[in-house]
Amino acid sequence: MAEIVKMPRLSDTMTEGVVSKWHKKVGDEIKEGDLLADIETDKATMEFESFQEGFLLYIGVKESESASVDSILAILGHKDEDISSLLNSENKTSDDDVSDAKDQIIRPAEEVDSSLKTSSLNLEKDEKRLKISPLAKKIASEKGIDINSIKGSGDNGRIIKRDLEELNINKSNESIKSSFNQPLTQMRKTIASRLSESKFSAPHFYLTTKINVDSLIELRKNLINNLDTKISFNDIIIKAVAFSLSKHPNINVSWGKDSIILNKDINIGVAIAVEDGLVVPVIKNTDQHNILDISKKIKDFVERANNKKLMVEELTGNTFTVSNLGMFGIDEFTAIINPPDACILAIGSIQKTPIVKDGEILVGNIMKVTLSSDHRIVDGAQGAQFLKTLKTMLENPLLMI
Repeated sequence: MAEIVKMPRLSDTMTEGVVSKWHKKVGDEIKEGDLLADIETDKATMEFESFQEGFLLYIGVKESESASVDSILAILGHKDEDISSLLNSENKTSDDDVSDAKDQIIRPAEEVDSSLKTSSLNLEKDEKRLKISPLAKKIASEKGIDINSIKGSGDNGRIIKRDLEELNINKSNESIKSSFNQPLTQMRKTIASRLSESKFSAPHFYLTTKINVDSLIELRKNLINNLDTKISFNDIIIKAVAFSLSKHPNINVSWGKDSIILNKDINIGVAIAVEDGLVVPVIKNTDQHNILDISKKIKDFVERANNKKLMVEELTGNTFTVSNLGMFGIDEFTAIINPPDACILAIGSIQKTPIVKDGEILVGNIMKVTLSSDHRIVDGAQGAQFLKTLKTMLENPLLMI
């Protein structure tokens, strides 16, 4: 008997998914554990394996299309089994889907002809309803402007003189030829939703400090030479952040509407840029890892993020986030808090800067960092104390070893 495979809920916040790729086609025999499709959730793209067996009789969501959780993803059953009644009973597909399942329904010629006539009449009615002022109509006629492509700004959408004066017909035509609408991915939708909610619900404030990283540069060189592996500045910074959070638990908190959630674990999210946007995998219990462990984890995250192989559980549980744009040559920036965190640290590039040391002007390596905080639960003095500790750790990095 045919069975419905529904769009799975692959994360706790997922409401719909996009099928990135089908690994099977209609007619293929499916065994339990076979990879059916890659499904893009609000957090990552996941491989979806079949829990059922049978022949793939129907695909409910085409590649690059989205569907809500629990809607029909596919139908498995006996070979050549009639599934039209199953589709009808679900009442979640269009008449076209049902006719596809029945394999063939041909519309009578009279019905097609009637549809064409109706469409033609509706088009004529739309043209007659086009509203334009006499002056605008005269200008359009003189300049050869197609008024059907103009959206009127007058009453009830009426085209008026101003609409024609503001219209640059050449640029308009070039834009039409060279631009197109690109549908939002699930990841981009989630980024837009979560960060908009964060920015407009959490009152942000920002604290920036300069850090002399001469000693940090030397430590990194020694680590690379002794460990025979590449260690990034970010790896060491994240270790310093974890240490600083352990000294300032009032920064490692979350907003609980009517309470402050004190997070016992220090779980640092690492912002990673990918082709579709941004993912933030989380290093759980970061304070318990050494710099080499952190480095290995981040390298693994980056590789799997670019191959869309991150697991959902690796993208949740963050209590603090670090975003580093220094490798892109950005001097400093402010980042939007990544819920449910109370704070996010933005790391800028290392710049050679004149500094005064022991009364002499020397060249030092300076890095700017900016802490964005949710003012509902973190105050300025608390943020400043955290940055002071972090600054001490990074200017004296041997304290972390």
